[in-house]
Amino acid sequence: DVQLQASGGGLVQAGGSLRLSCAASGFTFDDYAIGWFRQAPGNERDGVACIDPRDGSTYYEDSVKGRFTISSDNVKNTATLQMNSLKPEDTAVYYCAAVLMISDDACLGDYFGQGTQVTVSS
Repeated sequence: DVQLQASGGGLVQAGGSLRLSCAASGFTFDDYAIGWFRQAPGNERDGVACIDPRDGSTYYEDSVKGRFTISSDNVKNTATLQMNSLKPEDTAVYYCAAVLMISDDACLGDYFGQGTQVTVSS
């Protein structure tokens, strides 16, 4: 039974930082890559950052490049999203996901956990 538990969201002022954590169970990083998606009101859920722990390949959505960093711990089966220089447009519900595929242009999520709210005030 795949489970993904996200934590670390909250309210922060523009320019601030937050660190999201994801605890994965029911699968290993031999089976899936892992990533973060977000959904703002009225928008679709889109990939933000994904990583394949097997080879270290990553995907970042253009608007977060240079500000967000994704990492994984293959022993603990966890993933972290460090978010710096946050902007009001980063406000969304963030979801941790087991990822089927990563490319230069996108990552494809398969299983999604419950989200965590990130709110960036101006």
